[in-house]
Order: sequence, then structure tokens, then C-alpha cells
Amino acid sequence: MISRLLLSAGLALAFATPAAADLLVTNVNGVRATPGRGIERFTGLLVGDDGTVKRVLHGEQFKLPAGTRVLNGGGKTLLPGLIDAHGHVMGYGLALGQLDLTGASSLAELQQRLRTYAAANPDLPWITGRGWNQELWADKRFPTSADLDAAVPGRPVWLERVDGHASVANSAALKAAGVTSATKAPSGGEIRDGLFVDAATTLVDRHIPAPTAAMRDAALQRAQQALLSKGLTAVADMGTSFDDWTAMNRASATGTLPLRIFSYAAGSAELRRIAAAPASAGSSFVPLIGVKLYSDGALGSRGAWLKRPYADAPHTRGLPLITPAELRVQARAALAMGKQVAVHAIGDAANDMVLSAFAAAGCGTGDRRCRVEHAQIVDVKDLRRFAAGRVVPSMQPVHQTSDRTMAEARLGPDRLGGAYAWATLSKGGRHLPLGSDFPVEDPNPFPGLAAAVSRQGLDDQPAGGWRPQERLSFGQALAGFTRDAAWASFAERQMGALDPGQRADFILVDRPVADVTPHDLARTQVLETWIAGRKVWERK
Repeated sequence: MISRLLLSAGLALAFATPAAADLLVTNVNGVRATPGRGIERFTGLLVGDDGTVKRVLHGEQFKLPAGTRVLNGGGKTLLPGLIDAHGHVMGYGLALGQLDLTGASSLAELQQRLRTYAAANPDLPWITGRGWNQELWADKRFPTSADLDAAVPGRPVWLERVDGHASVANSAALKAAGVTSATKAPSGGEIRDGLFVDAATTLVDRHIPAPTAAMRDAALQRAQQALLSKGLTAVADMGTSFDDWTAMNRASATGTLPLRIFSYAAGSAELRRIAAAPASAGSSFVPLIGVKLYSDGALGSRGAWLKRPYADAPHTRGLPLITPAELRVQARAALAMGKQVAVHAIGDAANDMVLSAFAAAGCGTGDRRCRVEHAQIVDVKDLRRFAAGRVVPSMQPVHQTSDRTMAEARLGPDRLGGAYAWATLSKGGRHLPLGSDFPVEDPNPFPGLAAAVSRQGLDDQPAGGWRPQERLSFGQALAGFTRDAAWASFAERQMGALDPGQRADFILVDRPVADVTPHDLARTQVLETWIAGRKVWERK
């Protein structure tokens, strides 16, 4: 099967002008989440010529307006366009053009992929890539400069871990960056044997040639093609740089950005820079919603900040990347600008700090919707503080299935009571936006939906699910990728449910997703993706 994106002139024409007539979508197995996170079934949609939903149909007959276009769905399942509440659009697009180390099962396989890529790209001044995960290797040892030198000794090599919180450099890259054995890691970072963790990665990153505008444009189109093919019609972009935002708006201005992107600036400095840009550079497709901040690193590199030492590394508790005082100041400043605050927090100490900072900054007042991104390891006694402080937990089901054995090793069995606690954090009908954190994980939302309802990975393990009391219903999971994800970016009036007046963003898939096993749900294939009543992608 070949997938294709309707790009260039045709796509630009489709989004430069509204649809010429109403569209009737009929003969479908429609499924959407209700406001109460149940499941509503329907048979069709009537879409206006402005690309918004006029009516949700349940088998009723009525006279069609003259000239109405008709899409016969052939009994296929129709869902609202899915929304990833936490991704990295430009990072994903750029990664699609780099060395891919995802799934490398050993250091030897990483080295062989590196050799092959270097030979196929002899003119690249730096070899960059991402996706390695030492937890998949038998010895679980982090790679070193010497390991990379053994594969490519003469050209700078810089390879990012799957979670984006650690990278390894070869000797040529260390030399190009001016890093020696005497170089000290900055606060919030570590350096050891060519491995750079969290804040230390900037010592090398700043020496890598920045992508050109043309490279960013191409990366954005690569990302769009992949995301639309997976049924995603909107994404919260967590960490938009000014250059990313400019590229997105270039695409929007030329009608080549069907994907809805909600921009969260990459830190306070980028927030101010984007907010100060001329209003004419903005777009309804790329609204600046808020700022993304970091409080700690990731479990895989032991950068997540814990209240007690790691069970498998008692010498460390991880790395706080910001002080409580700095976090309060930056949160208050963003809220004063009328922007949302989203803070990465994985460890229980980091979540505790963020919850306290949000309370001090006034996040619980008004409709501010302050967000904790990931909220993976939370002290049990802190779980209730999310609801009490009106804090939004933005979570990624596939992180649990990828990380569960590592989480057990990092924390031990007695500290998992608040780990990946989706059901607990959603009690009382609270919003639980879901996503994937791509390119850390694959952006395909269907394995995420399956993980949410089963607490199992693609291998159907563990039997019965990991900590199964935290499973979600299918309605809750679907709401997480539609209604709740839209709400979390203040877009609930525009999208997420196919309610009358909302944008007609929807997908057709190859199976009745509400009625299949989690195993089959995870393997759902998207057949068509429609945005504002226009087909933008189809599987051929």
C-alpha cells in the first residue's frame, strides 16, 4: 500500500478557499466521545461549505441543499480527527531526515547503522541521529565516545537518546565543540565518557550547524505527511522555537499547513520573542498558546528528579533543571502575558515542585489550565493536588508500556503507587489530555489508545496489564485524544468532538475501533484524513 499527501499546488488551493458546497458524509460507523466520556455512535455528518459541522446524523432522512457533495463511507468507521496533546513537530520532521536508531537492540547494531549512514552520506559535516535506548541492550550500558569512534572516527558524530535527555559524542565531535576532560558540566547536567545528560547537551548542540529555512520547510512537510497518515489532525507542539514558528507560519500563509498546530514556545525567552513578532506573521493555524518549561530530565538517563535516590543507582536522585523560585517567576510572567504554562515533570520531586509553583503562581484561579507534561512518577500523597489545584495532567500512554520495566528497576516495587496513574488523575470526570511525545515515541495514536485501555504493549504484555487499576475506558481514552486534548489547548469550541459549529476534521479507519480487542485496536490503519471538510490524505 502506498500513502500519499495532497501537497503543493493542490493542497494550497484546497486551503486557500472554502469548500464549494456542503458535504454529506453518509453510511459510516461513526464513533465519538461524549462530554461524559462515554461513546456515542452516529451514521453520518453534514458539513457546511465553510468546513464546519452542521449536523451529526443518526439515520434520519432530510432534504439536501442543492449541489451537496456526497461521501459514501461504505460502512467504514469514522472518528473525529485525533489530537496529540504533546509532540515535537519540527523535531520529528528533522529526525525523519537523520540517522534513525530507534529499536537498535545492541551497541553493535547502533554501530553498524552508524557506519552505513556515514557511508551513504559522505558530504554531511556532522552526522546526527536519535533514538538509541540502552535499556534494550543486554548490558544496559550507556554508549561512549570510544564506542562511536570504533564506527566513525574522523567525522563529528552526535547521537541523541530516545527520550531527548541525553546524547553521546565521538572524539571528533568533542574536539569540534572544544570539550576536554577539564570541561565542567553546567548546573542541571552531567558529562561522562562522551555522554552528555540534560543541560550538558548544550555544550555540543550549539556547535552543530543550525537547519536552514529550506531544511525546516522540508522537515515540516515530512512531519505533516507522517502525522496525517496516522490520523492526527492537530498537535500541541511542546517546545516551538522562533525559527520553527516562522516556518509553520510560512506554510500556513501559502496554504500548505492543513495540520492544526498549537504552539508552546521553547522557554521564556522564545515566548517573548514569538509574542513580539508582528501580528501579520501569525496565523489561526499556529496560535501561540503558551510556554513549555522543564523541571527535570527523564528516567532513562536517570535525570528525572526523585524524592529519594534511584533504587538502581543510590548515588543520585536525578537533576532539577530549574529552581522553585525561577519556576514561580517564569510561570507568573507567562500568565501575566495571558499565556498558558506547561512544565515537563517526570520524577516525584519534580512534580511536587511544579505543583507548589503552580499554586504560588495562581494557577488554580480563573481558567488558566496550567499543565504538567508527563506526570509519570508522582508521590501518592501528591496525586490529589492535581484536582485541588486545577492542574491538567498531560500524559502519554505509550510511555508506560515502553518504560514499565525500567520504572520498576529505577524505583523499586514500593514507589510505584503514583506511577502513570491515568485513572486516578481522571477521577471525577477531570480532563486527561493524551499524546505520544513524538519523536520520543511513534506518533501513531492507536497504540496509545490500546495502551490506555489495556496497560499492555504491542506484545500484549504483561498479562492483565501493568497496574491494571489505572486503565481507562475506551470512551475516556478516545476523549483523551479528542475532546480533552482540544480542551487542554483552549480549542474545545473549534475541534475535538465534531459538534455542530466545530471544524469538520475526521478520519476513516479500517476497523470498528470501539468493538475490537486492544491488540487489534493498536494495529488500526487510517484510510483517509479530512480537515475542514477537505480530504488531505488517503491510503492507496
